[in-house]
Amino acid sequence: MKLKKIKRFSIGYRTLKTAVGIAVAIGIASFLDLEYYTSAGILTILSIQTTKRKSVHAIYTRVAAGLLSLLLSYILFSIGGYNVITLGVLILLFLPLLVMFHITAAFVSSVVIVLQIFNSGEFTLPLLYNELLLMLVGFGVGFLINFYMPDISKGLNKHRIAIEEAYSAIFHEIEKYLRTGDTSWDGKELLIAEKSVAKGKSLAYMDVENHLARKEDVYYRYFDIREKQLEIIERVLPKITSLPASVAHSKIVADFVGELSENVHSGNTVTESRRKLQRVRERFEEMPMPKNHEEFLAMSALYVFIEEMDEYLAIKQNFEGLNVKKGKLKSKKSVSI
Repeated sequence: MKLKKIKRFSIGYRTLKTAVGIAVAIGIASFLDLEYYTSAGILTILSIQTTKRKSVHAIYTRVAAGLLSLLLSYILFSIGGYNVITLGVLILLFLPLLVMFHITAAFVSSVVIVLQIFNSGEFTLPLLYNELLLMLVGFGVGFLINFYMPDISKGLNKHRIAIEEAYSAIFHEIEKYLRTGDTSWDGKELLIAEKSVAKGKSLAYMDVENHLARKEDVYYRYFDIREKQLEIIERVLPKITSLPASVAHSKIVADFVGELSENVHSGNTVTESRRKLQRVRERFEEMPMPKNHEEFLAMSALYVFIEEMDEYLAIKQNFEGLNVKKGKLKSKKSVSI
């Protein structure tokens, strides 16, 4: 059996936040002389999330579930006494209630509170006050710690550049094939594009989640558009790289694709590219009809290709673009293809 390679030791920002959060929460709870003060650290761990929006949701659900656990503990332990049977019944009823209110993620933090009440053997006002303060400290520290999120703009731009370079290379290979019939391309840029689109979109989604008042991010829309464009590229590649014959139309399309390969960046106009594509259509109409079946198939494939390229461009027609220096919107006339 092959042993897995040991990963390089590293401390990520979330690990650092967790360590700091635990120390601060336990320190505050100890200073306030709360019973079970170490539990504040556990509550902090359970409230630290990957994004601000998830953090807010986590705090909300855990506070709601914590209050519900206090109420249920008071009722059931008062009726059945502080024994394992009552504890089992409490958990048996508590979990379905969490499911009903869609807050099951808060089960573990709530059980911590329930077990503290069970261990105390009585439900008193000082105990209630203690548990509420533990929740305030644990969840409060977790909430505050979570509001520090690292800047991910460099990562977003890294994936943006990788995608645009990959698309440019793909169009260059298509142009080369149309001109010379060269089939030596290994297609690695497709894999790079797929990977960069997936990672970029995931990172952009995280950026949306880190802005509580924002529902859509310009970068997320950008990567979503690139994903749709990639689907078109993958769809047309087999058709355009398997032409049964060389026709005059090929050079016209090659000229257009060559320009396209040089213009995959954040400062070009989609409108102008679509005008050029329209001129390609008009030139096609002026050319003679195919002489044989193979030429007919080749011309049909090229017609399909230019229509797909029009859709490729149209997808981005109304996108306002990225200002890569400041991360803000550019005008509608300054968009990348």
